[in-house]
Amino acid sequence: MQLAFCLYKYFPFGGLQRDFLRIALACQARGHGIRVYTLEWRGKRPAGFELVRVPARAWWNHSRYRKFSAWVQADLARRPVGRVIGFNKMPGLDIYYAADPCYEEMAHTLRNPLYRLSERYRHFAAWERAVFAPESRTEILMISGMQQPFFMRHYGTPAERFHPLPPGISPDRRAPPDAPAIRAAFRAEFGLGDDDLLLLQIGSGFKTKGLDRGIKALAALPDALRARTRLIALGDDDPRPFLRQARALGLGERVAILRGREDVPRFLLGGDLLIHPAYNENTGTVLLEALVAGLPVLATNVCGYANYIAEAGAGHLVATPFAQKALDTALAGLLADPEARARHAQSALAFAEQADLYSLHEKAADFILDYRCEPPKNV
Repeated sequence: MQLAFCLYKYFPFGGLQRDFLRIALACQARGHGIRVYTLEWRGKRPAGFELVRVPARAWWNHSRYRKFSAWVQADLARRPVGRVIGFNKMPGLDIYYAADPCYEEMAHTLRNPLYRLSERYRHFAAWERAVFAPESRTEILMISGMQQPFFMRHYGTPAERFHPLPPGISPDRRAPPDAPAIRAAFRAEFGLGDDDLLLLQIGSGFKTKGLDRGIKALAALPDALRARTRLIALGDDDPRPFLRQARALGLGERVAILRGREDVPRFLLGGDLLIHPAYNENTGTVLLEALVAGLPVLATNVCGYANYIAEAGAGHLVATPFAQKALDTALAGLLADPEARARHAQSALAFAEQADLYSLHEKAADFILDYRCEPPKNV
């Protein structure tokens, strides 16, 4: 069967993008053809993929996305496929992989009411409705149950169209037998002594992930503790506002922001604490990547995967509504208590041995290939 996968942008270090690639490869491994429609592709093209770069251009992203959808639907009319799978919300999908939170909910709770008068709002609200409206025939693969009530409240989506998936952590994130040696080599490479502490913040979209909150919490540490602590952030985003913030707080030499990279497992093994004070987060895959590596986690409880951190006893969650003081206090407490961090690490590794944190991509491929899709309605 020929499958069409649609996503606006591919780059190697985004969580959505990594999930797309692993699901598509799982389908390909079972003998199915893969066609990918995208506006931008950064990185290697997997062997056997038909990569279609859609020639849609516009000044505004929402106008470009509208042209993208129209071009893809016209091409699919000429060259039909067995399934159309979307990783961004758009009309005409058989299956939508719900990596993003409910746009309508955010527009009502995080934006000024005047925002809902904008053309941008009208576009994204309409594209979300095309997926979740009761009359839509799009089936929805849910990677976090946290967002489902919002979609059902705003659109009346029938519950039977939601299909939950387990997490899908890559096995290479698990702590290997030689983890202590990898940790020692990493810390030597980055000039970290035995008494130094390394905070990690990992994920593209620094603003949404709360990098500003993490930098503030570092600045609020007691002097002696702050002098031993460094923060490294990894991700594909503009680092300049956050580097300015760090300099303004006197942390210029204690904060480094690096582009996304392939050796994230080394960082997870070399760090002392993952900090992830996100403003909103549908899942927070990096929380589970840290968990299976035995790295304690400090995160906000708005993350869709925060429940795994609580269940595993793998760290500390900052409650909603967020208070910077609560994050500051929790960070200082965890960094000052190596025994607590060791307990969290041991609990995390024990949990990783028995929980299903790895099968998302195979289960998603099962659904894509086994589900009998009805022809989608035009929206």
